[in-house]
Amino acid sequence: MITQATSNLGKSLTPKEILQEVEAYLIGRWTTDLANTSALLFQHFPNINWVGFYLTDLDPSKKTDTLWLGPFQGLPACTEIAFGKGVCGTAAATRMSQLVMDVDSFPGHIACDSRSKSEVVVPMIANQKVIGVLDVDSAELGRFSREDVLFFETIVQLLLAKNNSFS
Repeated sequence: MITQATSNLGKSLTPKEILQEVEAYLIGRWTTDLANTSALLFQHFPNINWVGFYLTDLDPSKKTDTLWLGPFQGLPACTEIAFGKGVCGTAAATRMSQLVMDVDSFPGHIACDSRSKSEVVVPMIANQKVIGVLDVDSAELGRFSREDVLFFETIVQLLLAKNNSFS
């Protein structure tokens, strides 16, 4: 599939343009959409060293208080994070986005990539259940702003709206 998005690879884009790129690639297949979204964010969102998704097991017969590594871009990462542990687990447990200017000051921070200095994590909630988180790391202290958090929350809302088949 060739879209406008293909012509923008390698270019710096505004947040609005990134949202348009993400929307252009969403097809309603969860894993595919998460993979392309992480690739697009890694390519176009400046000064990040890791971006991806941690997901719960959607099978109701299985433990759902654990996040498992999903599609991502960056160095290999932690494979499993318990709710309430680290920034990702805290976002999942509290159901609130986390903006961390200095990960070393976050109690219990889990350092999957020692280069990471700041982080944003946005919970993904469908049908009142946490189904995962979007995790974005930067090697720069204080890299992220409240506006960035709102941007990533919008990305999550786009993904959930396109993939509205969760039960």
